[in-house]
Amino acid sequence: MSKPNVNEDAPMATVVVIAVIIVIAVLVLLSFGVRMVQQYERGVVLRFGRLLSEVRQPGLRLIIPFVDYMRKVSMQTVVMGIPAQGAITRDNVTLTVDAVVYFRVVDPIKAVINVQDYIRAVSQVAQTSLRAVIGRADLDTLLSDRDQINSELQAVIDAPTEGPWGLHIERVEVKDVALPEGMKRSMSRQAEAERERRARVIAADGEFQASTKLAQAAQAMSATPGALQLRLLQTVVDVAAEKNSTLVMPFPVELLRFFERATGTDTHSEASPATLPPV
Repeated sequence: MSKPNVNEDAPMATVVVIAVIIVIAVLVLLSFGVRMVQQYERGVVLRFGRLLSEVRQPGLRLIIPFVDYMRKVSMQTVVMGIPAQGAITRDNVTLTVDAVVYFRVVDPIKAVINVQDYIRAVSQVAQTSLRAVIGRADLDTLLSDRDQINSELQAVIDAPTEGPWGLHIERVEVKDVALPEGMKRSMSRQAEAERERRARVIAADGEFQASTKLAQAAQAMSATPGALQLRLLQTVVDVAAEKNSTLVMPFPVELLRFFERATGTDTHSEASPATLPPV
């Protein structure tokens, strides 16, 4: 029985080992060269430090290991709060204002190449812009017309970020305006005085309308003497309907007029003998 030739098996084993090593090396290189780009991301590739113009879309993407460098950029909307900023309005009122900014990347190449940290850069621009816009606005405008302040803030922040950095500012909203305690008390007194003024104006207007209607009613009753008597009887009925101890005795107006005429006649007759006849 012949023995196996060890010298013939050695080259075959060497070839197998080399093949296994090559396969492992290829798999390792592929693992370094395969990149997963999510649906909400875009990939920017640098080859030997130089930018490739093609932006890698979502999916499995291949790059050359140790030659290419891919940076993934999120295309989602970023919600960033602006820290509270102390500012002075145009009418010299000191206050503290904070806001929130909504922005997203529209050009991933500019966001990677032109700015080092675009989130921090937007934060700094938003803080300085917030102080600048508040300084140009009055306190009344800031409290009553938030939409105008928000639109102006959006335009001011979007101007230096969209073109150079590839960012789009979607919305900017002022969250809170903190006023000093003295200013709050002054505004409270002003609001109370304004409400009191409106109440007095409304009451005066009601009295004016009521007096106008009463004058019209008096004119209508003067044209019809019996209407005043009917109104008197109606008043008596209304008073009698209440459960009270008030005693109402109607007195004819004509009798009052009779006494008035009689009194006027007696006064005239007493005054006549006192006059001296002419000589």
